[in-house]
Amino acid sequence: MMLPEPQSKAFSSIIAEIESGQIKIPQFQRDFVWDIQKSAQLMDSIVKGYPIGTFIFWRTKERLRSVRNLGNIILPEPVEGEYVNFVLDGQQRMTSLFASLKGAKIQRDANKVDDYSAIYLDLTASKDDQIVTLDVTDKESGSYIKLADLLYGGLTLLAEYPSQYLRLLEEYKRRIEAYSYSIVLIKDAPIDVATEIFTRINVGGKPLSVFEIMIAKTFDVEKNFDLSEKFKELIEELRPLDYETISDAIVLQTVSVILEKECQKKVILKLNKDQFISVWDKAIDAIHRAVEYFRSFYRIPVSQLLPYNALIVPFAYFFYIHPDKPTGDTQKQLQDFFWRVSLSGRYSSGVESKLAQDIKKIDQIISGELPKYDWPINTSEKFLIDNGSFSAGRSFIKAILCLYAYYNPESFVDRSMVNISNYWLKQANSKNYHHFFPRAYLKKKSEDEFYINHILNITIVDDYLNKREIGALAPSRYMTKFKKTNPELQETMQTHLIGDLDEFGVWDNNYDKFFEERAKLVSKMLKKRIIHQEIDNNNFAILPDEQVEDIE
Repeated sequence: MMLPEPQSKAFSSIIAEIESGQIKIPQFQRDFVWDIQKSAQLMDSIVKGYPIGTFIFWRTKERLRSVRNLGNIILPEPVEGEYVNFVLDGQQRMTSLFASLKGAKIQRDANKVDDYSAIYLDLTASKDDQIVTLDVTDKESGSYIKLADLLYGGLTLLAEYPSQYLRLLEEYKRRIEAYSYSIVLIKDAPIDVATEIFTRINVGGKPLSVFEIMIAKTFDVEKNFDLSEKFKELIEELRPLDYETISDAIVLQTVSVILEKECQKKVILKLNKDQFISVWDKAIDAIHRAVEYFRSFYRIPVSQLLPYNALIVPFAYFFYIHPDKPTGDTQKQLQDFFWRVSLSGRYSSGVESKLAQDIKKIDQIISGELPKYDWPINTSEKFLIDNGSFSAGRSFIKAILCLYAYYNPESFVDRSMVNISNYWLKQANSKNYHHFFPRAYLKKKSEDEFYINHILNITIVDDYLNKREIGALAPSRYMTKFKKTNPELQETMQTHLIGDLDEFGVWDNNYDKFFEERAKLVSKMLKKRIIHQEIDNNNFAILPDEQVEDIE
């Protein structure tokens, strides 16, 4: 990258380059927010010869998503292969300048349009007064002129003005056309450097996200590719599946690991534009396949239950390479991978580097090789009890909720399926979360809060059951009531990972017994999903199936 180069440009050059598409405003810039009064003040400063600050341009042959039109003025695309100057600093001033000088009409909202052709020069104003104005209500005809008329009206129009103003008209026109605009040119910098410059200049503003940068970088008119619109389309496709909470970062990471097997910010920003666009459709198909697999095989009905949204990335990578549903050992090894990530807190930090490592494990699974894992995982009853404090945002808790959801929890009332909602699952006091031994009931028994609000005391239910039918009743009381309306209540409770109601202490309101028995059952179900390995001098071995339940 070359050092920044100071330049100056005249009015005619600035306007010509905007009109030809050589000066563009990148889409990551904020919207045009200056009102017409502020734009008039800017023009007043120019007429008076005051400095208006320096513009910073990024000169590049890259083609970014940029502002296409300015009000009613259509801005052309630049000629392919030629340099473009993208405005990194000075967008509000540049837009004001162009709109004022061209008399553009800017739509602000449904009911307001700013007409920049209604900016005037007051020919009676002194040098200390506001020369450029919007209000000419009390002015005599011939004592003011539209800014656009001054610049483009021609000699015939100017000749109609009183003779005492002709010299002043010529002077104002000369000042505007001769004004030297100060510019700093950043030449041939990569996009990540250009956007970093933009972020540092706008220190009071919000830093650009990788997605905002990639929207600009991957935009392509000929290929009809607009990443912003493509992402919106994906979210709308996922909405009926209740997986609309997947973030733009997850999508970028998926494309990146497909192309480069890595997904750090610096890798994403250096992705080849043509390759990115070329792989997009197949990558999105792989995301859809991953979502469908989560919904069908793991029975995770909504994205809010996923321990990590980042799990989409390795699974989408798998389906990009291997479009068919996995079977046999491949299916078991993928399930093993899913639960190891979910229960270990693996993606709670350093997710980008860990995804790169895990893509290698997915490659091993695809090739039929059992991956070796070097991060700890514990499914013992004691670990469940010690780490089960209920918080809906914790990955470990979400993993247990995924286990609960797998068994298709039924309503206590009539065995109908419980409707699990992304909207409800955003908070720990969700309508879907029910303390089987109600909190109010346990507090009366002076139970410790840690054990009251515990994942082992949580069942997934519907709103009606949770808030209206149970309240603070003892389990024996409300379960007796449900037994009358649901003769298959025992079978219903099995869908909540609650076994024999006598053995679980439900009829005796024995919370200690319930807690202990449910810990055993949850632990057992988790162990069934993991290919158990023991480490001895870094050599991994698979334990026989009959040893699984003995692992602590």
